[in-house]
Amino acid sequence: MNKNTITNAAWIIGCRILQSGLALAVTMLSARYLGPSGYGLINYAASLVAFFVPVMQLGLNSTLVREIIADPTHEGETMGTALAMTFTSSIACIVGITSVAAFLNRGESETVLVCALYSLLLLFQSLEMIQYWFQAKLLSKYTSLTILAAYVVVATYRIILLITGRSIYWYAVSQALDFAIIAVVLLILYSRLSGNKLKVSAKRAASMLNRSKHYILSSMMIVVFAQTDRIMLKLMLNEKAVGYYSAAASCATLTAFVFVAIIDSFRPSILESKQASDEAFHRGMKTLYAVIIIVALLQSVLIVLLAEPVIRILYGIEYGASVSALRIIVWFSTFSYLGAVRDIWILAEKKQKYLWIINLSGAAANVLLNAVLIPLWGVNGAAAASLITQFFTNVVMGWILRPIRPSNRLMLQSLSIPFLSSLLKNIKAKEP
Repeated sequence: MNKNTITNAAWIIGCRILQSGLALAVTMLSARYLGPSGYGLINYAASLVAFFVPVMQLGLNSTLVREIIADPTHEGETMGTALAMTFTSSIACIVGITSVAAFLNRGESETVLVCALYSLLLLFQSLEMIQYWFQAKLLSKYTSLTILAAYVVVATYRIILLITGRSIYWYAVSQALDFAIIAVVLLILYSRLSGNKLKVSAKRAASMLNRSKHYILSSMMIVVFAQTDRIMLKLMLNEKAVGYYSAAASCATLTAFVFVAIIDSFRPSILESKQASDEAFHRGMKTLYAVIIIVALLQSVLIVLLAEPVIRILYGIEYGASVSALRIIVWFSTFSYLGAVRDIWILAEKKQKYLWIINLSGAAANVLLNAVLIPLWGVNGAAAASLITQFFTNVVMGWILRPIRPSNRLMLQSLSIPFLSSLLKNIKAKEP
């Protein structure tokens, strides 16, 4: 771990801790104000919108950092083209979301309108793709501070909505405001820091899409097994079930920002190390695997022990049905983030063509497991389906597919005593 990587991660984690604290307070108040039904409806809309995010991103979120590192002289054209592509696709996605919501929820005008309003965030999220330039340059302190400031504004706005007793429609729009602030500020910062003008090139768009297209279906499949549970709970049970499950899932991912920060900070240096030597690349991958596994297991044990007081304090006794689901679903995070680490290896080794197989298998397993387990165990069944799916997708499939096995071997090697010992010695040696 070099100094820039650690500093970059520190900025992200520090700002995300503050943001997470605000999010926790606002979520707690919102869940109590809206109740399980209203909170479930908002989360249902969020899940439906999530299905379309991979289409909006066109897989560029997985390749932009590499595009910039590989061709820094044309980064203005790369970024401008990427923004034009995602903004155009976001408009089509909003139309698609509204149409799907109307079809799935015929006669439920409130549900359709909430989904349509929530989907407006895609317009601004498409422009937020500019953040990958900051990641590539290890300048995440700018994005972290911007995201934190935006969330302070939006958190204040949501609290005002709750105090004034506004309808759920106002709350649905608030997510778009968050992304709008972030997109505008980051575009301004980019223009001042990069020294490059944004340009659009049809030729570059075609070449970028050719490299990122493998990630579109792959990301959609990831969303399927990340969000299907909420959709199926709504269609098979009711909005309250979605509310209970969402409360459990939110508590299970309270520390998600830590994992995202660590992975985002390691990604540029690991990809660069691949160009230097396989030995450096493998060590970087094993280091990231070790850090993610250890941190994930520690937080899972802690949340299992504190599940009941966590739910009661954050959501209230009305959400008591979420406790058992939380104790199940919290373990899925370990396997989920292993998949995010593996994707770095896949990108570096140019094995993207296997992503659709991995994630299609996971998506199919998740739908099948939810269909079987929700009628049997309700909310707990959806939690169990998520856990089993993540293990199958991010561990089992890595052994089934021969070309992906080297990544699984690195994962196992990261937990070996000799490697962990050398990692600790390396960290101690760098301490002042």
